[in-house]
Amino acid sequence: MCLAIPVKVVKVKGALAEVDMSGVKRQADIRFLEHIKPGDYILLHAGFAIEKIDEKEARETLKLLKDVYYE
Repeated sequence: MCLAIPVKVVKVKGALAEVDMSGVKRQADIRFLEHIKPGDYILLHAGFAIEKIDEKEARETLKLLKDVYYE
């Protein structure tokens, strides 16, 4: 099974972005997406951004994941 996690973009430098994943900062390759900027939410899979999503969708998905894994 593949799982993509919603993350918030903190910084962008070229084809890489620093993202915040529930308080954990890591690098993401954003070369497959266009017009990514700080504050955007993306789906991250295996270190690669695969889709840009809106904040509401990101928060709903994170809540569902939390409910599944922590209850």
